[in-house]
Amino acid sequence: MSHTESSDKKTTATLTIDGAQVTVPVGATILEAAAELGIKIPTLCWLKKVSTTGACRVCVVKVEGVERFMTACNTPVKDGITVTTTSPELESARKKTLELMLVNHPLDCPICDAAGECDLQDTCYGLHVDKNKYGAELERMPIRYDWKLLESDPNRCILCEKCVKVCREVVGREAIEIVDRGDRTIIDTITGEPLDCDFCGNCINACPTGTLISKPFKFRGRPWTFEVTKSVCAFCSSGCEIEYHAGNGRVERVTSSDDGFNKGNLCINGRFGYAAFNSSGRVTNPMIKDASGYQQKATWEQALGVAAGKLKQIISAAGPDSVAGIGSPRVTNEENYLFQKFLRGAIGTNNIDSEARLGFFPAQVIQYEMLGYSGGTYPMNAIEKASAIIVVGSDLKGESAGFAYRVIQAATKNDAKLIFANSRVTSLNKFANAFLQCRPGSEAWLVAGLNKAIIAEGGMATTFIEKSTKGLDTLKTSLNALSFEQITAATGVSEATLRSAAGMAVNGGRTAVIYGADVIRSVDMASAVKGVVNLALLTGAVGEEGAGIYPLDEKNNTQGMLDMGVCPEYLPGYHTCGAKGDVFGAAWNCTIPGTVGKDLFEIVEGIEKGEIKALYVMGSDPLQFMPDRPRVLKALQKLELLIVQDLFLTETAKLATVVMPAATAAEKAGSFTSVDNRVQCFNRAVAPSGQARTDADILVKLYSMVAPVAAVSAQNTEALHHEITSLTGLYTETCDHDGCRMGRVKSRVAFSTRPAAFVAVEPADIAALDQGYPFSLTVGPVLHHNGSMTLWSDNNMSVSGQSFLGINPADAAKAGINDGTMAKVSSLCGSVSLPAQLSGNVQPGALFVPAHFRELQVGQLLKGSANMVAVKLEKA
Repeated sequence: MSHTESSDKKTTATLTIDGAQVTVPVGATILEAAAELGIKIPTLCWLKKVSTTGACRVCVVKVEGVERFMTACNTPVKDGITVTTTSPELESARKKTLELMLVNHPLDCPICDAAGECDLQDTCYGLHVDKNKYGAELERMPIRYDWKLLESDPNRCILCEKCVKVCREVVGREAIEIVDRGDRTIIDTITGEPLDCDFCGNCINACPTGTLISKPFKFRGRPWTFEVTKSVCAFCSSGCEIEYHAGNGRVERVTSSDDGFNKGNLCINGRFGYAAFNSSGRVTNPMIKDASGYQQKATWEQALGVAAGKLKQIISAAGPDSVAGIGSPRVTNEENYLFQKFLRGAIGTNNIDSEARLGFFPAQVIQYEMLGYSGGTYPMNAIEKASAIIVVGSDLKGESAGFAYRVIQAATKNDAKLIFANSRVTSLNKFANAFLQCRPGSEAWLVAGLNKAIIAEGGMATTFIEKSTKGLDTLKTSLNALSFEQITAATGVSEATLRSAAGMAVNGGRTAVIYGADVIRSVDMASAVKGVVNLALLTGAVGEEGAGIYPLDEKNNTQGMLDMGVCPEYLPGYHTCGAKGDVFGAAWNCTIPGTVGKDLFEIVEGIEKGEIKALYVMGSDPLQFMPDRPRVLKALQKLELLIVQDLFLTETAKLATVVMPAATAAEKAGSFTSVDNRVQCFNRAVAPSGQARTDADILVKLYSMVAPVAAVSAQNTEALHHEITSLTGLYTETCDHDGCRMGRVKSRVAFSTRPAAFVAVEPADIAALDQGYPFSLTVGPVLHHNGSMTLWSDNNMSVSGQSFLGINPADAAKAGINDGTMAKVSSLCGSVSLPAQLSGNVQPGALFVPAHFRELQVGQLLKGSANMVAVKLEKA
């Protein structure tokens, strides 16, 4: 085709629908064109986020000059056509279609959970289908009661295929399909075995009838009787928009609208994890440890009185630095702000940190130094438009499923080249164009090799690099000192494989880079993160034409927690005490300590030395997340005062002098910041359970009791937001949501004031494994849980109720271990026994254990920040 012919090719089409003209892009359907005019055509099988089938034929329209009616949902427009969407003939055809559907459809609306939300019911009502001239002898098919979390009644199914397509095209699974033929056609598992899937429930959301329903919600109430509150998911870092359905003081269901940012797509935690909020394990009364060491129920006045009184005694005797605090990635931005303000303003110490110390915080310090900002470059929907995606060290569904869904869309709908660089095979590997499987612990070498290969192949984003970066020669010099032979020896990935992947890395010029726990908590974290950020610069991912860089964390508000200053190095907004301490002190009517406080590990050491005598833990369980558990336990037992503010009686809370029951995300208002730097506000859906209070309410009261002169002045949400905005410089007042005004402002993305910096990459030598400990054990997140919170959810536990040891079948055979039998793994720090799960996804010489399960106490195997440790394996 000549250049003239190509440029003359039309990109739009103009047609007439019901007498009105409309111009739409070529490839649009008649249904989409009608929507542009505000004309609604009835549908049952159409769903915007998946491919069309035209299966239900309810959307038929008349196209002038075409003898038969056409389905509007999958008929592309043509220039000049005339379409009629309503006429007596069309109404008759649609009614007949519905009547035929109803021949085998049970009229059990009075007991169907979908009643009031049923698209079939609404469509029949809208088309006045009040009688049926067709009939048949009903043959009831068995209902699938044996599926976990979901129930499937094939008798209600209209074979629209939306559930099948959502499972395949959105979630990336093929757990359900159309099986059998003729009048026996149903949606089921291919094998007929019980459902084994992600249990995300997105198929329930897509179902237009009551075929697929939520088991936990069954008979909990009629949909219209619940109060629905829009909110933000409180589990992973994707920041999905949700809706709480509440009744009788409880959250009974969670849904998500297809019109929202996440297009109605949730994971198991977002849709079913709410059961944790209703858990019988909730702490609903304050408790105080008595003289005998037993925790007894107390009033709020007693609990707050003991906490404030003992804090003041300890400060008076040993000074403010004898107190420390551990914050939470679970609570709101506002509560994290108040927590650090309490420690710095009321107590007078910078001894404050969180679990982000184990990886996410130091990783973001490196990213900030190189790029000028932390967290994601753009909202994560930019990933869908990527032409190439590099995922390093992450099981996307296990860490942040919303990112996984975006990657699947880019790979399947935008033909993006997908490069996975990881030590483990994950469920998304089937979408990968290249899989660089490295040895556990060699992530820094792997990204160095990919950097070297991109430069060698000439695949760099030259224009972006020349315009917006500095230090490329520094990187090149450091990479010249590394040979591909060294890189292959360290990682197990060949030069040819690296070069092949490098050729895809800048495919189409719009690259996204995503990195997760196996980078952020790798043995050589600093080198690995530097290498990943260098990748983002080499490929132009962080430039205006790129699709962004995205560091992942498992928890919902880790980014927001750090923005709010829950770390010893920075005040809110990443200001140092030296630079802005006076400004914050003046605003808070106090003196901010000028020295950097103790970090997480130094806090433990400080307790051991007797320097720290009181610890305030908010929404966190150090005995669960910290490595070297026996050491941490011994330290906590030494404290004069341990205050724990939490939803549950965690292992740490069981040791507390004072336990203060906190409210869940559904029981409070505030904002969360997802790792792609979206700040989202939400309102309270239900009242706190029992005597629980919001973390903010507790902090404000405690502040007034410990430091009445400097008591918190911002008593309402709007005033607090104004204070945060004015002091941090992170936010603007552009987002207004029921009094919650916060909008994330990226300090720099275009690199116009300060160029992004390449840095040298010098991966550390990989120590040879001790012959006595020949396996590399990785501890990390898995699909069906989020942190330890979902262990309190009966829904999640019904799917994944126990931990396991992931082991390659060859290694299991050598050790005499069978699938399901008990295996023992031991490190230099401790040992645990757990059932073996044989899987080819784990490479020989490697082992994997989920990080979530409290009873297993897997933290006793680890030492330091790394999520990997050398272990020995034996039959238990």
